[in-house]
Amino acid sequence: MTISRIDRLIIAAYFLIVLGIGFFLRRRVRNSSDYLLTDRSLPLWITGISFMAANLGSLEMMGMVANGAKYGMLTNHFYWIGAIPAMAFLGVFMMPFYFQNNIRSVPEYLKMRFDRRSHALNALTFLTMTVLMSGINMFALATVFGTMLGWSFEFSVCVSAGVVVVYTALGGLSSSIYNEVFQFFLVVAGLLPLSILCLRACGGWQGLHMRLAPEMLHTWKYTGSAAANGFGANWLAIVFGMGFVMPFGYWCTDFLLVQRAMAAHNLSAARRTPLVAAVPKMFFPLLVTLPGLCAIALFGGQLRSNYNAALPLLLMKFYGPGLLGLGLTALLASFMSGMAGNITAFNTVWTYDLYQDYIAPGRSDRHYLVVARIATIVGAVLSIATAYIVLHFDSLMDYMQLIASFFISPLFATFFLGMFWRRTSATGAFYGMIAGIVGSLGHYVAYRAGILHYRTDMAAAIYGAICGWTASMIVTVALSLVTEPPSQKNLDVLVYKRTSAMKSNSGPWFKSVAFQGVCILVAALILNILFW
Repeated sequence: MTISRIDRLIIAAYFLIVLGIGFFLRRRVRNSSDYLLTDRSLPLWITGISFMAANLGSLEMMGMVANGAKYGMLTNHFYWIGAIPAMAFLGVFMMPFYFQNNIRSVPEYLKMRFDRRSHALNALTFLTMTVLMSGINMFALATVFGTMLGWSFEFSVCVSAGVVVVYTALGGLSSSIYNEVFQFFLVVAGLLPLSILCLRACGGWQGLHMRLAPEMLHTWKYTGSAAANGFGANWLAIVFGMGFVMPFGYWCTDFLLVQRAMAAHNLSAARRTPLVAAVPKMFFPLLVTLPGLCAIALFGGQLRSNYNAALPLLLMKFYGPGLLGLGLTALLASFMSGMAGNITAFNTVWTYDLYQDYIAPGRSDRHYLVVARIATIVGAVLSIATAYIVLHFDSLMDYMQLIASFFISPLFATFFLGMFWRRTSATGAFYGMIAGIVGSLGHYVAYRAGILHYRTDMAAAIYGAICGWTASMIVTVALSLVTEPPSQKNLDVLVYKRTSAMKSNSGPWFKSVAFQGVCILVAALILNILFW
């Protein structure tokens, strides 16, 4: 496929703008704190949109469109129970712990709450997960531009990774965040017309009902039995696995996201950051689930072996000159936003949690700034290497859920107990984290060996996450009860107390973070009922 001159100009203009933002913000980087943390100076609307945009990588766009084609309206579960409740919980309950303790990363909270063992283990697992997730963005970009423009895999990933490295190395986290805000609006502008055009081609909503099986067009109706829906999981597994274990682990403990809220100028803005992001998040099924449904209705068997091709095929069918350039730029923006978010989180955790704490403590701030910039380049190179792993999966979301079941869900049990149960001990937390990871890995090995059987890879990932979380919870609680309890000296600022939570909500009740969080949950509940 060839693209017009106007399409090429739009793509070139995008590259110039994101690089220009990096060059402009480089003057604000005076030390490692400016580079890695933005010195907590950004307004709420910036951090809120950035929080949302950091999640707008290939997983959100190409992966969710593929899910819409493969699973239908079940894809909405990733939003209405798999994101919104966890985002509200993060803002209402968990952000005060992160922000008030002046931590520089999520793993650093574990060092303050427990010990260096849990801190180092969480930092290492987070770095591994980050480069794997970033590799998804690289793979998706190469797939789209290879399908539509004939670009080679290597050329696609090197160009996009090179641009991300330049603007991130220049402006640090601030550059990444401001670019994410720009990229968010670009993604919406580039893909909203696609939803309208493809729905019209299918004959509207009624046309989709005529073309697709009934189970593809309901979110909850067919979840009474695992055999009756595409996930291969019943409502209980969906609620517990996709509504609690996996999303709470991701949205509440993934430093990639928490880092955006931590950049806010005060605690009130930090707590409201995920709530602001939750509003557009609720309506993103319009941009991803709906095109996925249209893709399977229009292309049918052409997608059965590779659902990841759904979005490229839709763009080629419906976008002409000018609009095609905007659509391609929107995809570029989503892929690069996801990659930049992972890289900025990678360089922060590497520099502060591993290098400064364990490898080279006591060096000058200038030294750590140089190390952080080098880590940016290394993170990009590792991301390109891990992109090849995705070739073994026919759906990006299946692969992402597998990663989450290994590295996110098991660790959430430790964070949850540490923040809400004062008796949780350092030994219990460390071995509980190990037990959770081993439990998830063991479940996956048993599934691949044919010992455990599920209808879909998605069902296997959901049950694997539940298995890992349960193992971590049981071991952490059991060992905490038989080992020495933690010192009570510093726990007041590290463990939840209702009295301190009430103090942070001073002012009229309708302006409180808790009330705003409830409003977000009610809105999500209404959407679940409307599309039952």
